[in-house]
Amino acid sequence: MADQPVVQVSRLLDERGLSSFQIKLIAWSFFMVLIDGYDITAIAFAAPSLVKEWALKSGSLGPVFSASLVGILFGSAFFGWVGDRYGRKAALIWSNLVFGVFTLAAAFSTDLTQMFWLRLLAGLGIGGVIPNAVAINAESAPRKMRATLAIIAVGCVPLGGAIPGFVAATLVPTHGWQILFYIGGIVPIIIALVAMVGLPESIKYMALHERLRGKMEAAIKAIRPDYPVPANAKFVIEDEKQYPGFSPAYLFRDGLALITPLVWLLFALNLMGYFFLISWTPILMTATKLPPGTAALAGALLQVGGTVGALLLCWWLQRHRFLALAVMFAVAVPVVASIGFAGLASKAAVLTATFFAGFFVLGIQSGINVIGALIYPTSLRANGSGWELGIGRIGSIAGPLVGALLIGLPVERLYMWSALPFVVGAVVCFIVYRLNAARLAARPELRDAQ
Repeated sequence: MADQPVVQVSRLLDERGLSSFQIKLIAWSFFMVLIDGYDITAIAFAAPSLVKEWALKSGSLGPVFSASLVGILFGSAFFGWVGDRYGRKAALIWSNLVFGVFTLAAAFSTDLTQMFWLRLLAGLGIGGVIPNAVAINAESAPRKMRATLAIIAVGCVPLGGAIPGFVAATLVPTHGWQILFYIGGIVPIIIALVAMVGLPESIKYMALHERLRGKMEAAIKAIRPDYPVPANAKFVIEDEKQYPGFSPAYLFRDGLALITPLVWLLFALNLMGYFFLISWTPILMTATKLPPGTAALAGALLQVGGTVGALLLCWWLQRHRFLALAVMFAVAVPVVASIGFAGLASKAAVLTATFFAGFFVLGIQSGINVIGALIYPTSLRANGSGWELGIGRIGSIAGPLVGALLIGLPVERLYMWSALPFVVGAVVCFIVYRLNAARLAARPELRDAQ
């Protein structure tokens, strides 16, 4: 019997380079992560109206702010498992449906208890978008563009987070706080329904599952019309080791016993610092006697700076990976520490400082979302990314709470303390860089997979 013909999937993608297939995935990811970012921050912009309409104390909204973050903690791991078990496409569609339905339902909340549970359930879906968006783009890209395309795909999460501010300024005065949740609920539902027809699946995920052979052959024809797929060909991902099923223990094998928990720590440290900044900056800037409009603009520029940072630095991150992230952590320290002094100086100074804080802090987050996921093979990638984001959410929950404990310090000292997670992050990231370099030196066959 003749040997079964083999199609090497990574080589096929490398030989073709960038094509309309990858651009289509980027376009789909753009809309999904944009509304994902929108839904993360929508509650913050609804809060002033809720305080007034429901006669609340501002502090009583704390659990509601944390609810979606708790949901994301569990949703990232769950939908990471869904992505590896049932496909990145299925996980993205169901993630959008889940957070769309529960965000829409939040528009009809009448008290804090209802809002808390609906935000928590919406968080489950929100948590599933980034791990699977990273996986679907990285696994369908040529090797030299895996990190770049995936960073571009998720780099607009901060931009989405800025949109509720504009909605709050223009539509909430006439349509009420509910409009924030109507938009945040209806849009992802529409995206999910259209994605059932239009969203492609990850090339490498299809290669691992015989039931998707027909779709895999159609995808190859779209990417490489000149490439005849041999009858009964076996699709292999020649530069990766694959695992049957999933066990969390797999995330610690092949030299990852120390790297995996340290990457989890990196996520927690960066998200801790970021959520402190985004939660408290508008309030703290007001305390420095800046006008409320300037304080709000400072918060928005954190988000905008993050998108700019991710997109401008993606090629550098593609090349230097954890070393580039270590440098960004180190640069973030003086930038974040300067915000308090800038707030006491002038409007221009504080807006510049907050923009560059977002540039580095959220640039780190977009980069680590991708670079952290790429240490795992295709069969583990969505799970690995989901666990990273899920564990990291502990930091996002802690950041605002630690900030509350520090409130009362002079603003300039408070921001100096808020830079501490980035000091630790720089050290930990450099350790990860050295460990991963040693791992790849000892196991050179793993290098191409990243």
